[in-house]
Amino acid sequence: MSHQLTFADSEFSTKRRQTRKEIFLSRMEQILPWQNMTAVIEPFYPKAGNGRRPYPLETMLRIHCMQHWYNLSDGAMEDALYEIASMRLFARLSLDSALPDRTTIMNFRHLLEQHQLARQ
Repeated sequence: MSHQLTFADSEFSTKRRQTRKEIFLSRMEQILPWQNMTAVIEPFYPKAGNGRRPYPLETMLRIHCMQHWYNLSDGAMEDALYEIASMRLFARLSLDSALPDRTTIMNFRHLLEQHQLARQ
């Protein structure tokens, strides 16, 4: 999962102002202790090996946080990742690679709830 902007993304980003959503996500990027939070979840998160390779833990955590901040269902969060570039960038995803589907997003939420790592 690349954190790189495409040429089209970089061209578009220089021609407009930042939205409130972009400003908020930028602040959350700086404020939240991502490494500390992922360290707490990591022992419970699936490891690469058998089956499909899991998305990076920090990516899934960022998606989970956005779900709560914007009060989105699993399906609405999946749609937002496709439709809203700032949310994709915050999650460190791009359209040139696979995005988590609603079931993957739901499974991550259930993992956090099962291990009492997030409010239900």
